[in-house]
Amino acid sequence: MDFGTVMYESKDRVATITLNRPERFNAISEAMPEDIASAFGHASNDDSVHVVVLTGAGRGFCGGYDLKAFAEKPGANPGIQDMPWDPMIDYSFINRCTQNFMSIWRCNKPVIGRINGDAVAGGSDIVLCCDIIIMNEKARIGYPPSRVWGCPTTAMWVYRLGLEKAKLMLFTGDLISGKKAEEMGLIFQSVSLKELDKTVSQLTERIKGVPKNQLMMMKMMVNQAYENMGLSSTQSIASLFDGIARHSPEGIWFKQRAEEVGFKKAVAERDSGDPIPGSKN
Repeated sequence: MDFGTVMYESKDRVATITLNRPERFNAISEAMPEDIASAFGHASNDDSVHVVVLTGAGRGFCGGYDLKAFAEKPGANPGIQDMPWDPMIDYSFINRCTQNFMSIWRCNKPVIGRINGDAVAGGSDIVLCCDIIIMNEKARIGYPPSRVWGCPTTAMWVYRLGLEKAKLMLFTGDLISGKKAEEMGLIFQSVSLKELDKTVSQLTERIKGVPKNQLMMMKMMVNQAYENMGLSSTQSIASLFDGIARHSPEGIWFKQRAEEVGFKKAVAERDSGDPIPGSKN
């Protein structure tokens, strides 16, 4: 079954949802967040499914929002406005994306993240909504836009890592390997790419025999503890800050620089550690 930028297939109580823009490393297009929500809505309502696997087509899991469209392409777009900008127009767009990603969290079936390749920026927003994550030990995860031009809108870093490690990741914007992510407690397990399918299959085989009602109750009970910690309000302020980060002086520099030299070079300059040109902050 095809949900636009996302593929859906189901077999023997297990649904597999695949981000399917391999030519762009599964980068998030304007349509992808709603496609993800549609696929997970279908999985929730599919009585034959007990467990869901989320993965990416090709070499990567997800490279984040498609900077070729959102940063490199000249002019305004849904993620960047001409000045003066309206924060609530921006918030409406980003919050909608965030809530679509949270369809993974809200899915009434357990969701196993099969992370075959890099999960960067918005890609980490998506994968950290999964219930259990198994990752290629050599793949990378992180949120580089925390340096300039972003804020992680699903805000899962602090809930998964705790205060100090979450701050470390977001103050630096560094990428870490799947192996390091396991050591830090960000994900459940890292394995070689060769062992990834076998490891994910062993877990889904163990889970899929449990009645759907039991799985739903267990997921709801654990998730509610995090909801009570203030997850929703954290995501609201993160989605607002994400828009501010894209329209700050440094955010505008990044967009202009991406238009001038391409987003890859703009990202390399942003992440080099050198001060942003013209920044007073």
